[in-house]
Amino acid sequence: MTRSENFILDFTHIYIDENIEQTENIVRIDCSDILGTDLYCTKEGEAEIQKRIENFSINGVHFIDSGNYHYITKIMTDKINKKFYKMLSHIQKYDILLASNSPRRRELLSGLGIEYQVTALPNIDESYPETLQGEEIPQYIATVKAEAYKPEMSDKTLLITADTIVWLNGKVFGKPKDKDDAKNMLRTLSGNIHTVITGVCITTQEKQISFAVSTDVSFATLDEEEIDFYVENYAPLDKAGAYGIQEWIGFVGVNGINGSYFNVMGLPIHRLYQELKHF
Repeated sequence: MTRSENFILDFTHIYIDENIEQTENIVRIDCSDILGTDLYCTKEGEAEIQKRIENFSINGVHFIDSGNYHYITKIMTDKINKKFYKMLSHIQKYDILLASNSPRRRELLSGLGIEYQVTALPNIDESYPETLQGEEIPQYIATVKAEAYKPEMSDKTLLITADTIVWLNGKVFGKPKDKDDAKNMLRTLSGNIHTVITGVCITTQEKQISFAVSTDVSFATLDEEEIDFYVENYAPLDKAGAYGIQEWIGFVGVNGINGSYFNVMGLPIHRLYQELKHF
């Protein structure tokens, strides 16, 4: 049973004579014997602190007895995150890796409250057979990315790879080569409805599943000044279709979507959650 007392983490006994623990609802947790906690915290020290506070609630007031122990903030934040992680507790046995440099995907995956690390291999071949169409393309690329990482995976690794494209009139709009290419893409998307498709692959050494999610996005007609302003003042070169829906152009240029907003950002987080839930 998790307790809800306020507590003090006692690393130095500096306040041993203050009888703080005699105050109502304050518990002293002796941490003075834990090695590797001076100025910075080793992984072994962090694990031992987590073990000692495991049965205490995140509610209440928590004290530490030295300014050296700033890392306690992270430990307590991790403890809060574990409340949400219980929803996917069956995947805690894995070391989860997100294979992406995208800050949007990192932001969205963090929203699930799971612990993960980011990794990225350079120069992965993202070409695909010309016979593939629509959702088949990013799903194929996400799977190719997973295969590239497989030699680096351990038996405890759960790898998430993804790829996003913009699809309009049978043509793929990936990341623009330069600003001129970005402006040309936006001119084509202007006044049209396109489809954003994200393929995702979840991989362990024993199992692999992949899927794709599509969202239709309606663009208002953009004039040249608006296109130039966006391309010159934002960073469209790392985004499929040369735009981020969460940025200025999404506010002024997107007049409707049909499907997942987060999918347009780069990760269909609802579908990913459902797949992880049953993985």
